[in-house]
Amino acid sequence: MALGVPDSRLEEAVLGEEENLHPYAEPLPEGAGFFRRLARFVKSDHPYVLLGTSAVAAFSLACTATLPLGAAGRALTVACLAWLVFSAVALVAKAVLRGAYRSRCPLARATLRKPLRYLSYLVWACAIALFCLGPVAHFVALCQGAIASPTNPSGFLESAVYMLYNGRQLFVTGVTTTIELALFGTVIAFFLALLLVFLRIQTPDRGENDAVRFFKAVGAGFARLYSTVVRGTPMMVQGAIVYFAGLVVFRGMGWETAHINAVWSPFWAGLVTISLNSTAYMMEVLRGGIEAVDPGQLEAARSLGLSQWQAMRRVVFPQGVKNSIPALSNELIVNIKDSSVLSIIGVFDLMFATTSVIGIYYKGLEAYCIAAVVYLILTMVFSKVLTMLAARLDVEAPGPVGSTTDPAAAPARARQS
Repeated sequence: MALGVPDSRLEEAVLGEEENLHPYAEPLPEGAGFFRRLARFVKSDHPYVLLGTSAVAAFSLACTATLPLGAAGRALTVACLAWLVFSAVALVAKAVLRGAYRSRCPLARATLRKPLRYLSYLVWACAIALFCLGPVAHFVALCQGAIASPTNPSGFLESAVYMLYNGRQLFVTGVTTTIELALFGTVIAFFLALLLVFLRIQTPDRGENDAVRFFKAVGAGFARLYSTVVRGTPMMVQGAIVYFAGLVVFRGMGWETAHINAVWSPFWAGLVTISLNSTAYMMEVLRGGIEAVDPGQLEAARSLGLSQWQAMRRVVFPQGVKNSIPALSNELIVNIKDSSVLSIIGVFDLMFATTSVIGIYYKGLEAYCIAAVVYLILTMVFSKVLTMLAARLDVEAPGPVGSTTDPAAAPARARQS
């Protein structure tokens, strides 16, 4: 090699060495997991940007080739096709130039590696959007066909869409009733549980007179009996007893059926049932949260001159309620799901609406699947709201869609904190 005259082989060797020095060639720490290696691979200017992105774009185009796409789908298709053409040009150039590809082809310049990687991210996003848009467009077309159909289609999904659209008023009424029962029932139960838990934790004191000790024993015994009976029987049976007991009472008062139905409707009977049922569970949850409070705080409050009632109201109860918030929040999720059993007494909730739609179209599987999806959406939405509320109150968030009616859950969380 003459002095000052560049050698093509040396230049290719230098470029090859630079190729090996891209960030992806930097060693990873020992024990790096799969996702960390994948993240390093995605963030690196490696030679597989064109090939990998082209494979994803081609896969999305193949999956959506026969599906009807709108203007957005056509724009995404053009973006993926443009990348495939660009990659094909680079592949042809590499096949023609071969060993001189890095030195002679502008696409192989080191300054273009990072822009190409960022452009590949955009193409990946377009390919994923196109892949998702295809099924979405197909589903929209299916829904439009099912809604426009004069009769109930034979296909499962088409029939479900048809029943949901034509029975939407029934489903909306059922969902509204379900939410009302769960919300109001949980709020009423909370205040009733506060009253009962106050009776439940009462213990006779030697310094009190016989009458006070007697009433304390009776109150604690009533709370224990109430909790045992309500928690030991199904809500379905409780709802039937409450509803028909109300009818018997009003008929015994000489009321006519029309007047009874105006006052004692299935909705009010269902609301009473949910409230009484949740009261028993919430009482035990609150009792566990109160018992988790350090007894030394009660003693300290009494030593400062507060009475037993003042110490409980100002010191123990606020902490016990805060300890019980996760389990109390989950009771709302439980009531959303358990309200479905009240349809046996005629409460027009989501389950009653579902059975009404089944009676119209004589297809049970589709209707029950619709109900399951709606229940799942309701529980997920309220779980998210309760999680945000728990974060605002700086307490442990409840489970996503689970239920915790075990009274030991609240004190366990409190002891862990």
